[in-house]
Amino acid sequence: MSDNRQSLSDLGNIAKGEAQQNQPAPDAVVAETTADTPAQETAPLREQELDQYGRAYATGRRKDAVARVWLKPGSGKIEINGRDQSTYFARPSLRLVINQPFDITERRGQYDVICTVKGGGLSGQAGAVKHGISQALTRYEPALRTTVKRAGFLTRDSRAVERKKYGKAKARRSFQFSKR
Repeated sequence: MSDNRQSLSDLGNIAKGEAQQNQPAPDAVVAETTADTPAQETAPLREQELDQYGRAYATGRRKDAVARVWLKPGSGKIEINGRDQSTYFARPSLRLVINQPFDITERRGQYDVICTVKGGGLSGQAGAVKHGISQALTRYEPALRTTVKRAGFLTRDSRAVERKKYGKAKARRSFQFSKR
């Protein structure tokens, strides 16, 4: 391997050279701004990852819940542990959480989701399904990755309940002080 170390003087020379190159002629200022706009959005696309049945698979996690999600084109049916989303997640707020990735990418009603969830409570399971759907969407349509990532749906929400410590009533709460 070659040694490409550079000193501060080299950095100064590079900066001076870039400054001279970036000074356009007064007539070329308008043409340059329109030419640079599409060049900024050139991110390398990933490959589409599908299984033998044409589905995208992903795992979502939140708190203690783990969701295995399969996504395929369809009518927008979401099935969780063999039941419809409206029966499994009775609270409308939890169904809203699950559909956020589809809403932000404007793909609501275009994909069927089959999901199995284990562990945690309903809120954690809804977060895990959302995380799994987001991951599977980006594997089925890699062009959607920037939209979903900017919304923060690809990042696993690592917040969890803090453990109880010895000598304490809860994680941080002390026992009530007794004067007598």
